[in-house]
Amino acid sequence: MGSARIVLVTHPPRGARAFARGLVERRLAACVNLVALRSVYRWQGKVEDAGEVLCVVKTTAPRVRALEKHVREEHPYDCPEFVVLTPAQVASSYLRWLVDETRATRSR
Repeated sequence: MGSARIVLVTHPPRGARAFARGLVERRLAACVNLVALRSVYRWQGKVEDAGEVLCVVKTTAPRVRALEKHVREEHPYDCPEFVVLTPAQVASSYLRWLVDETRATRSR
């Protein structure tokens, strides 16, 4: 059984829902929580302040590489956040669901 991973990806408010849905449809994530927030950050020498959506992506270790590739190719930011966290503990029933929902489908 694969190991659970939580991946943090910020996204502009416009398009965040479609982005999250695409991750689930492609089985790169079993679930994506969308959390509206305000980010203050330095970008290209200036301090910025912007509304964003934090995508809390629930996936498995075997899917992280494909997820990162998808984010690099499809995300609107030049330098998208991609932070992978390893949970200390995950309920076995949740982990089974997570693995089942992120299992890559076979080509026909």
